[in-house]
Amino acid sequence: MKIKLECHEANHICDKGQYKESTFWEKVKLNIHLIYCSACRKYTANNTKLTKAIKSPKVKTVSSQEKQALKEKLAQQLSEQS
Repeated sequence: MKIKLECHEANHICDKGQYKESTFWEKVKLNIHLIYCSACRKYTANNTKLTKAIKSPKVKTVSSQEKQALKEKLAQQLSEQS
């Protein structure tokens, strides 16, 4: 069994882990790789942030009235520039 990973393999395992598809041994090999590879640590950190953002988005939407008011204001400003 091969323990040492190349970066593209580590990134693939990281991606699989995001969807809970990585095996125990893949996780072990990934963690060993992350000990000595700063680029993959950064990739994993960014991947983790992305996963958290997708799972709990903090998106605020505007109401229909606010949307209509924005459209009218935009139309007014466009007509003033013409």
